[in-house]
Formats: sequence, structure tokens, C-alpha cells
Amino acid sequence: MRADSMGWILWAIGVFVLIQGCMCSAVQTNSGCMKWTEGPGNDVRCEACNPGHHLVKEYGPNPKELCTPCEAGKYILKPTDLQCQRCSQCVGAQVMKNECTATTDTQCGCKKGLTCGDAKCSFCVKTCDKGQEPTEKRSCRKCPEGTFNDQIHQRCKPWSTECQNIVTKGDALTDITCGNVSVESSKTPNPAEQEWPLSVVAAVVLCVFSIIIILFITILAKKNSNKKKQNIKKPITSTPIITTPTDDPRTLIAVAVECSFHEAQQEQGSRSELLGCRDSSDQFIA
Repeated sequence: MRADSMGWILWAIGVFVLIQGCMCSAVQTNSGCMKWTEGPGNDVRCEACNPGHHLVKEYGPNPKELCTPCEAGKYILKPTDLQCQRCSQCVGAQVMKNECTATTDTQCGCKKGLTCGDAKCSFCVKTCDKGQEPTEKRSCRKCPEGTFNDQIHQRCKPWSTECQNIVTKGDALTDITCGNVSVESSKTPNPAEQEWPLSVVAAVVLCVFSIIIILFITILAKKNSNKKKQNIKKPITSTPIITTPTDDPRTLIAVAVECSFHEAQQEQGSRSELLGCRDSSDQFIA
């Protein structure tokens, strides 16, 4: 039993080794020239090498001998290049992201807070924040007036110029905010908003006009009243003449004359006043 088990184990190992050999042979078949055409005589012309191979010579009888793989530490991108390129090294502020292969170069990155200075990330620069842009001197500057940047380490872009209704002015971080012109222009004003100011103006004008009329009537009535008062004659009051009784004939004559004079001035005088004069004269005559 043990001999049979040992035999099976050896048989399995042999099969495994055979499979590995076949795989290696398959890999070897991908070496050399990948695409060729018939050349002069028995030679062929290689048009493209397999990936990771560089061209040794363009013509030859065996396609596999026209291309050879790149050495360690080198890579090639174009299948028709004659030489392989040396793999890049990540140094200084750079960090390795992917190792070099026969078909790709080393991929480097930058430490935190830094950004690749070119597409190949051959050097690192300071990362510019939003509102800034990188300069040729590998530093950062604020976006000039009229431009903005809302992304990390990007060039500043100009503000929008086709905005007819500016709602918010732009700055170094944001663009101009535009309003909807069509909606605002089509807005119909409320009739109450148009009529209300006119009604207020009409009411104020009417009140002022009424006050002016009232003042004019008052002033006119006052003037008429003053005129009437001026036209009314003041009554002439007569002072009764009182004389001391006397028997002197000259005094009686003077009293009689004075009464006659007062009667002539007061055509409309009272009867009692005339009688007073007469009574007085009678007394003196008696």
C-alpha cells in the first residue's frame, strides 16, 4: 500500500512539473517580434515587438531574435523603440504609489499637503486651496479680481459674462449668481399696487382744496362784516342843559337861544329833550 501511495505522489509531481514547463514554453512564445512581414530573401521585417521588448534589429530570418526583453529596472512603452527607459525613482517629498514594470514606469505621488507639479509627478509643490491658483514659481496666489476657483489646486476661471440679472456678486471662491430674467420680466404688477398711490394723492388734493375754500369764505365774510360796521353811524347824544333859575332877563334870552340851536341840530332828537328846554324856559319866564 505504501509503495502504491508513493507512486501516485511521484506521478502527481511529474504532472505538475510538466504543466509548469508547458506554461514556460507558452511564455517564451510571446518573446521576440510580435508582428512582422516578409522581407528580402528569407528574412522578415519586424513591425512591432511584444510588450516589454525592444527592437534589436529590423530584419532577420528568425522573428524571435529581432526583439529582446528589457533588463531589470527598465521599461518600454512603444513596441518599435530601440531602447528601454530607466525606471524613475521617487525621492524627496515624493512617495511611491506603483512600482516599475517592463511596460510601465514607476508611479510617484506626493506627501500630504503637497501636489504633483506636472503630469509625470516629477516634483511636488504646495497644494493651493480654493480661491487660489498655482504660479510658475511653484507657489500659490489669490485669484485676481474677476476670477474664481472652487476646486483644490486648479487654475482660476473668469466670472460669468452673460449674466443680465446679477443676484450675488462673485468672489475668489464663487462665480456670479444670475437671476431668472424671463420670470421677473413676465411678472404682472398687482392692480391694487398701482391704484392705491393715485387714490391717496386724490384724497390729499381734495382735502387741501376744501381747506383753501373754507379759508377764502371765512376771510370774505370777515371783510363784509367790517364794512357793515363802518357804515353804521354812531348816534349823537345830547346833553341836557341845566341852568340855574334866575330872574335875569338876559339869562332867559340866552337859554331860549340855546334851545333853539339844539333843536336845529337834532332834527331827530327825542321829544323829552325838547320839552326839557321848554320847561326850563317857561320856568325862567315865569
